[in-house]
Amino acid sequence: MSIFSRTRDIIAANVTDMLDKAEDPAKMIRMIILEMEETLVEVRASAARTIADQKEMRRSIAKLEELQDSWKDKAQLALSKDREDLAKQALVEKQKATDMATRLIDEIEVLDEALRGYEEDIAKLQGKLREARSRQNSVATRLESAENRYRMRELHNGERLQDAFQRFEVLERRVDDAEGRAEAAALTGPQTLEEEIAQLESSEKVEAELAAMKKAQGGKSADAGKEA
Repeated sequence: MSIFSRTRDIIAANVTDMLDKAEDPAKMIRMIILEMEETLVEVRASAARTIADQKEMRRSIAKLEELQDSWKDKAQLALSKDREDLAKQALVEKQKATDMATRLIDEIEVLDEALRGYEEDIAKLQGKLREARSRQNSVATRLESAENRYRMRELHNGERLQDAFQRFEVLERRVDDAEGRAEAAALTGPQTLEEEIAQLESSEKVEAELAAMKKAQGGKSADAGKEA
């Protein structure tokens, strides 16, 4: 179905309003551009036919002018021979050629006016076509941007992304644990002299207590043997 009914409708059309009201702006702008291109071809074809008609008419006018000169010469010849009747007939034919040439000249002027209209229409159609193509680029950019935003939204809200983040959190926890162990090990560091001496003293106390326990245990074993 045609969006525009004729060339004037295209020229008067507000492409922006049409796209704002369209359910599918991308499809609508393609249809608009297609019809504009087809209409532009038709208008140019009409202009070409008009130019061709003018050329044919001008050729006919040139032939009629030659015919007028020919009848004029014949009228003069007849008059020179005292054939006024033939001279009048020749002048009548000359007048017919003149009248026909005049009509063709008038028609050419009408076609000139039509051709100027075609030229104006072509210029306006080309302007509208440039506007439509510019709008098409804008619609395509907006559509691509909307699709990208939709894909990003789906990506952020999708289950796959949530699972990936959960896995990242587990890995991060493992890294934290490993780093904690490494930092804890680094906190102990090498022992100072005091710490080493204190450790020796503590070790001596342990050894002394152990020896005492052994001695005491040995004494108990000896007493038990005497009683036996």
